[in-house]
Amino acid sequence: MKSIINYIVIITSVLLALPTLVCAEDYMYWEDFAKIELPNITSRGQTQQSSATVTLYLSGDAQITADDTIAAQLSCTTDTLITEYKLTFDSTGGSTGVGTGGDGGTEWQSYDTFLKTGTEGNVDYVADDNSVQVTLWVKASNDANGVADSDEYDAIQTLTVSWGWPE
Repeated sequence: MKSIINYIVIITSVLLALPTLVCAEDYMYWEDFAKIELPNITSRGQTQQSSATVTLYLSGDAQITADDTIAAQLSCTTDTLITEYKLTFDSTGGSTGVGTGGDGGTEWQSYDTFLKTGTEGNVDYVADDNSVQVTLWVKASNDANGVADSDEYDAIQTLTVSWGWPE
């Protein structure tokens, strides 16, 4: 009888520890971003901006970088717009991030320099808070030397998250 009780105690201990052992693995993943729609630019000097927020789930410090190729610039078949981005994070405690610019999120960056080396979006993980709200902002305007054609403009911005970040 004693060996059966020991066996039950061992099995119970393993079952209680199993969720901790299985869930101890590192992870990071995004929810899907919604499409960002900008209002029409109706005058030469007008600037339009909009954003979309997504939750990033993670289990450690992370760094966010972005696509800086021509695909990230708003364009149509005949023209381009000045395209700028910024990244901001929730500030309600727990895991947070440092967005673009020295002040953590109010500085816009051109599509071709957005989140480049030295300006990455750094996510500071706080234990037991495994999510952070990440907001991608986009701003469009005409070049100072001309007005872009009336058309539908598209861009694809790709954000990549990786482990850690430089001190």
